[in-house]
Amino acid sequence: MLSQPLHAPPTKDCPEIPYTVSELLPQSGRMVLLDKVVEIGEGHIVTELLVRDDGLFVDSVGAVPAWVGLEYMAQTVAAYAGYRRKLRGQAVDLGFLLGTRFYECSVPAFPVGARLRVRAERNLEGANGLSVFDCGIDGGAITAAARLNVFLPLDSRAYLAERGL
Repeated sequence: MLSQPLHAPPTKDCPEIPYTVSELLPQSGRMVLLDKVVEIGEGHIVTELLVRDDGLFVDSVGAVPAWVGLEYMAQTVAAYAGYRRKLRGQAVDLGFLLGTRFYECSVPAFPVGARLRVRAERNLEGANGLSVFDCGIDGGAITAAARLNVFLPLDSRAYLAERGL
């Protein structure tokens, strides 16, 4: 699914990242699950996180269920969208995860202490705000992959208001 390995070295096409991950996401506080943006370029982003014992999704045995990997991927896509909006002088805005296909994970849960890298690579981008991203998670023996379908409207408030939401 991914055309580059998760640990691809930075290239001249990957600029220095002048923002913290929380500046690129519409989420705030404990809902920001990523720690930092490692690499960003035209059509892709790599983020990193440490699975912590005080995280929102940690269960009673000290692990985060594998399905949370979808949220790690979605937040990585959101950071990519936030970065692109900031480059255009726009505010970070909401996006919508419409669905996923092919989510596979090598473990049933991410153990506390695991350092994970998440890569999202834009596969398709429509003029109507619909996009498809191939995503992967790598953490040593841990791997996960999925294709995310997302909607990134120009103005989420206007979009929701038009629909009475």
